[in-house]
Amino acid sequence: MSEQAAQAGGAGQTEGAGRAPISVSRHGGVIVFTIDRPERMNSLSRETILSFGRLTREAVADDSVRAIVVTGAGDKVFCAGADLKERQKMDENDVRKQLELYRTELGELGRSPKPVIAAINGGAFGGGLELALLCDLRVAAAHATLSLPETSLGIIPGAGGTQRLPRIVGEARAKEMILLARRLTAEEALGWGLVNRVVPAGTDLLGDVLAWIEPISNGAPLAQAAALQAIDRALDTSLELGLELEKVSYDTVLVSEDRREALEAFAAKRKPNFRGK
Repeated sequence: MSEQAAQAGGAGQTEGAGRAPISVSRHGGVIVFTIDRPERMNSLSRETILSFGRLTREAVADDSVRAIVVTGAGDKVFCAGADLKERQKMDENDVRKQLELYRTELGELGRSPKPVIAAINGGAFGGGLELALLCDLRVAAAHATLSLPETSLGIIPGAGGTQRLPRIVGEARAKEMILLARRLTAEEALGWGLVNRVVPAGTDLLGDVLAWIEPISNGAPLAQAAALQAIDRALDTSLELGLELEKVSYDTVLVSEDRREALEAFAAKRKPNFRGK
């Protein structure tokens, strides 16, 4: 599979010795965002957060992008959460502004109509796990560990962890993980439903993820977007209203060219060529 790599910074700036906080690569219809701050455990600086917002908006606007993968540089840490070195220089109001950026900029990943997949290449701690929770699917390397340790540090998860985690693993397990600051192995996370897949040791994580999501990258983007919208609505409403909203989402694909292409491909016994129209 061919790859075209490009570097992308945030807010017109770059970090350190001219290196952007997030590197970007293309693999067919999949765009990969890699947090490239291994010297800071791939932590979330303000520039990194702003970069995620800008890059996600660009990917959503690009019709050639079918899916987004988020990962970290190296094989030790996916993302260690907040950049504590940067945080030490912030007063309380600065921290409040940073939390708002989590919602507006990192939140672009959670609002993306295109599927977003977290490739968790190592530790996902605090805001790093909350970043993964924003994604639609999560795949973990066998050695990855996941935790929300904030209560042991005198705070609480501030980037959506108290809201998204119970929606994924249930109330009791979310309380256990947050109140006990419990750290899960990849296999434990799989058993809890926190991750969808664990990649065996010695297997290339990104390569495995790209192969696993081929049904997405080769699928019908309008149908996927409509399905994501309907599923997300189900979390915030009654079953009765959710079924009505599902009907609205279905109608958007009912009149699409992709649906007609699928029927024609079935009749011709060939693979459909979805164009997102």
